[in-house]
Amino acid sequence: MDTVFGVSYEGGVVIAADQSNARSILTYQSNLDKVTELSSHSAMGVAGPNSDLVNFTQYIAKNFKLYELSNDGMQLSTAAQANFCRGELATALRKGPFQVNVLLGGFDEGVGGSLYFLDYMGAMQKVPYGCQGYAGAFCLSVMDRQWTKGLDEAEAVAVVEKCIQELKTRFLISQPNFMIKVINKDGVKVHSFGADPTDN
Repeated sequence: MDTVFGVSYEGGVVIAADQSNARSILTYQSNLDKVTELSSHSAMGVAGPNSDLVNFTQYIAKNFKLYELSNDGMQLSTAAQANFCRGELATALRKGPFQVNVLLGGFDEGVGGSLYFLDYMGAMQKVPYGCQGYAGAFCLSVMDRQWTKGLDEAEAVAVVEKCIQELKTRFLISQPNFMIKVINKDGVKVHSFGADPTDN
């Protein structure tokens, strides 16, 4: 029941996710942050069971930090991070799979923003925009119509907000709160949220 979507633009990436933690017919929480900061200039939105979501995102983020500490502060590029995640998902597939679908976005000097679509089977693709979870049934048509090459940050955020509005209008399941994060040359920042993740 998770919803994650992202849009790349000229100078970065916008990633959004619903904030609900639900299972079966119960909602446990409505202020969860499903968009995890991986490094100073990258983050990933994850759809999947809360246990795998936390386990996988922390495992990946700590590995990237270890790499940075072991290599005199050098960080992996967004493409390298996506390939590492793909490798870990593919390896886990034959042991104990992570039930997670990922949108990983980041900003690199000289490259700009890039967005990668990964699924729990270990498939990976660089995309200009993407959706995970039920969002795909409602938002891909909006993105296909609204996304154009050369978008700026405000236009990319506007596309994401149109997708959120479409879900609130048409989706059977209530997802009242969404977290929107922007990754650009200044790093990862929270653009907006429906409920404060620190308010427990």
